[in-house]
Amino acid sequence: MRRLTGLVVLHFSLPSYPRAIPNGLKYLHSARILHRDIKPGNLLVNSNCVLKICDFGLARVEEPDVTKNMTQEVVTQYYRAPEILMGANHYTAAVDVWSVGCIFGELLGRRILFQAQSPVQQLELITELLGTPSLEDMRHACAGARAHMMRRAPRPPALAALYTLSVQATHEAVHLLAQMLVFDPSKRISVVDALAHPYLEEGRLRYHSCMCKCCYSAPPAARHYSPDLEPAAPHAFHDAWERKLTTVHQVKEEIHKFIAEQLQTSRVPLCINPQSAAFKSFASSTVAHPSELPPSPHQWE
Repeated sequence: MRRLTGLVVLHFSLPSYPRAIPNGLKYLHSARILHRDIKPGNLLVNSNCVLKICDFGLARVEEPDVTKNMTQEVVTQYYRAPEILMGANHYTAAVDVWSVGCIFGELLGRRILFQAQSPVQQLELITELLGTPSLEDMRHACAGARAHMMRRAPRPPALAALYTLSVQATHEAVHLLAQMLVFDPSKRISVVDALAHPYLEEGRLRYHSCMCKCCYSAPPAARHYSPDLEPAAPHAFHDAWERKLTTVHQVKEEIHKFIAEQLQTSRVPLCINPQSAAFKSFASSTVAHPSELPPSPHQWE
């Protein structure tokens, strides 16, 4: 396995990655888990193009109470959703979808889509592409961020620029990307709807033709597909049990128990080759946590 960062993505494999990431997020979001740090460095890919999401250090259970404040120091800046950049106290799983859109654009253009030096500049790059948002679209932002945006000269959307990312930026690819990169999180496409998008059909067929474990073959060479090609979690995740883990030994026991249970399922196994030239760097690699703090409401003035 190696991190997605720096991979050369061939045209025939491109639809596989934008499909695999929402596939994993569908499972997480159905369990009410927000990853909150989706980026290329947290995506592991093996030689068979099997992708795994890693690093749940910033993950948390979804907060249904909109009056409760949520941490703003999440998601590496280049992949941070505009509502977090603008100081929203509460956000949803849509922040992960925005990150997927940034990665999708990066795969198409072979460069970071919004590469800024500061959160304020990050927001400027976003508005250059999406245009100036309406007050309704900024309803989740803090007052200072809204005032900052309204003082700027209005900008029209420039989504047509997405077609210039690469020759692989087809109409269907740009259509999906534009639905992921929506300023208002309530209007952003969900991972469930993204998986049903026509652009991802090729990746879906390839995965369930030769890579998955949920489908099976029967003679004579007939393929029987699973009724649910992108399974969801059987129930929502509840973190109350974590309060019972008071020692390191208890945590280790729970982790061992969970891994043993997963080995009995039909999931695609991790195939790690210790003899691989990339194994040494993979084993010693680390993923940095975000160090860029979003501006406070008082710093927008």
